Amino acid sequence: MLAAEAARTAERMARESYGRLIAFLVARTLDVAGAEDALSEAFAAALRTWPVDGIPDNPDAWLLTAARRRQFDSQSRARTRKTGEAHIQLIADELAAAADETTAIPDRRLALMFACAHPAIERGMRAPLILQTIVGLTADDIAAAFLLPPKTMGQRLVRAKLRIREAGIPFRVPDAEELPERLAAVLDAIYASYTQGWNELDDDAIPEIGGEAIWLGRLIVSLLPSEPEAKGMLSLMFYTAARSAARRDASGAYVPLERQDTALWDRSLLALAETLLREANAAGPSGRYQLEAAIQSAHVARRLSGKPNWPVVVALYDHLLAFTGSPVVILNRAVARAEVHGPRAALADLEPLEADKRLHSYQPYWAAKGHLLALAGDTAPAIESLTIALGLTMDDAVKGDLLRRLATLKGH
Repeated sequence: MLAAEAARTAERMARESYGRLIAFLVARTLDVAGAEDALSEAFAAALRTWPVDGIPDNPDAWLLTAARRRQFDSQSRARTRKTGEAHIQLIADELAAAADETTAIPDRRLALMFACAHPAIERGMRAPLILQTIVGLTADDIAAAFLLPPKTMGQRLVRAKLRIREAGIPFRVPDAEELPERLAAVLDAIYASYTQGWNELDDDAIPEIGGEAIWLGRLIVSLLPSEPEAKGMLSLMFYTAARSAARRDASGAYVPLERQDTALWDRSLLALAETLLREANAAGPSGRYQLEAAIQSAHVARRLSGKPNWPVVVALYDHLLAFTGSPVVILNRAVARAEVHGPRAALADLEPLEADKRLHSYQPYWAAKGHLLALAGDTAPAIESLTIALGLTMDDAVKGDLLRRLATLKGH
């Protein structure tokens, strides 16, 4: 019984505190890989120790102390001959202080995020690096999100972590004039961490992962109150968070956006989202997140009118596609286009994506394609696409929805 409780506590700490602990550990050494190894060993030690000795009153502090002990052991072996007893004693004193720590651990995540977004890091690896160090996502998860092979993503992440230490990148929130250059990667990582929790459809994922992402988004907006994209991203997160209660029906089954009961949407969060979007767009839309938030705003209009707003959604996707050129935007735009111009037009939009190998393992591609084929009456290929989507789905609620759709098609 105690072993199960210890495992649950360790899992909760991994979800809630991983990034905060890693950031604290990296602040001293700039060794991201070493900090990850130390924290991994601390969690392993917790699973061995807590069932015997009991769960500590402050699990975060216990994990931090254990991880710093691991760092201390590694550093002392490497540096004993160079640093002498005085240096070792200094580290030991720090470790003892950490063991007695009862207050909250200082949150250094934002500093680590901006360190990962430093110009010395390859531009395309800044957001993935933040996702692994702050959120704790695996290379496989990140590769799927960025449509890259897992092996390639893993190799690039290793190089990026080494670069932080080799380049001696300052571990701090940069000065105001340096922020814009790094902001895009930080926003991308914050939003990707939010969607990671959102896509799990887990009752605990949104309050934990989503709440942390929204907290970081609020912090960025407070640092950069005149930056429209930061407000656009925060607005986007509020729009989607407002629909959390409507994503499942009474039986726990997944409910797609177009079938959700708008009365269940959180009006206070929607009001926050609308206010932020208006402020972000004061000088006109200028970025991806403002446009994505505007698309969500168009969907929300159904709550007021009782009717979908698909033509406006398609027009906004047109702007977003011109801005990003993203295959994911092409996919989402096609689904919206089907509501205005029919499924055949939408399927024609998807034809250029068939040669994109990155999408062959992208579950939403097959789910959307199956949906459009079903609307067009192409039952056999629709079943094939939805079956592939089912095989790529890890979430039980989404699996249930796909199985119901497949049963309907096979019944016909």
